Amino acid sequence: MNAAMPRPTREFARNADLVLIVDDVPDNLAVLHDALDESGYTVLVATSGEAALARAAQARPDIVLLDAMMPGMDGFEVARRLKADAATAHIPIVFMTGLTETEHLVAALEAGGVDYVTKPIKPKEVLARMNVHLQGARRARQEAQQAGQARNALDAFGYASITVRLPEGRIIWQTALAREMLQRYCDTVAPATPPAVLDWLRRHLPDVQRAQTEPPALSIVRGARTLTLRLHQQTGHDDAGDDWLIIMREVSDTSVIEAMSLSLKLTAREAEVLYWVVKGKTNRDIGEILGSSPATVKKHLERVYVKLGVETRTAAAGVATKRIRELQPQFEI
Repeated sequence: MNAAMPRPTREFARNADLVLIVDDVPDNLAVLHDALDESGYTVLVATSGEAALARAAQARPDIVLLDAMMPGMDGFEVARRLKADAATAHIPIVFMTGLTETEHLVAALEAGGVDYVTKPIKPKEVLARMNVHLQGARRARQEAQQAGQARNALDAFGYASITVRLPEGRIIWQTALAREMLQRYCDTVAPATPPAVLDWLRRHLPDVQRAQTEPPALSIVRGARTLTLRLHQQTGHDDAGDDWLIIMREVSDTSVIEAMSLSLKLTAREAEVLYWVVKGKTNRDIGEILGSSPATVKKHLERVYVKLGVETRTAAAGVATKRIRELQPQFEI
């Protein structure tokens, strides 16, 4: 029997699923190896638990056929370790066992197995079971890849995202931009969820689940910059809890002022004055912020009225507010 040897990178046939068979009995390995090889699979073998973990970590097989009872590290422990490692946790495991007692079959599933076949092994049965789980694994990989592409696109446009599991209250997924934002604004690192975010979620989720409405956004302010968080949707549910996707966007005074200047055809200083009018500041307040006199602020504001075609401070603020909401819908006015 010529078993394929694992390599540091995946260089096997592109269209062939990679199967790792783990069994300490050479005859069992030979029967399965030949049947799988004839069916077009690329096959790796391991005769011990330690070897199985090493091969799985190195080659990342598409599925593992795992003998439950082996000397030393048994199949149950191998499965638990594979599932505990993020790099191999997604790999479906089919147990091969001569034990038919319910408690052993339950133990196989609790250890992370998706299925089991009983010995003596029937290759056709194994192939049929494998095909079902490989199809499911392919769909899961495709969905994860699509989700990852969508989340990376969010990052590219300045929107970060995290997934928080409740009631446990830990972050189970985040984009690179989200990691940086949470460190900068909240001084926290996943899986810890910032207390302000947890409090916001727990306060509003009862209303969300009852009325199916989006809760008010959470804003975390750091100087001239604001991190705005919005609850997007529930992405998962099981007996342990619910997963909630949160979209985050960082907004600064500068970015809003620049957008107003370009879209309303204002000078940079006129846009600054109008921005602080929207924020409810008086001419005296604006003068102090910008280092100008109230009279200078008034002159800038008069030119803003002309450019916007309005006559009052309230009307100018209304035009600016509408435009800001069009350009920066996540900005809290």
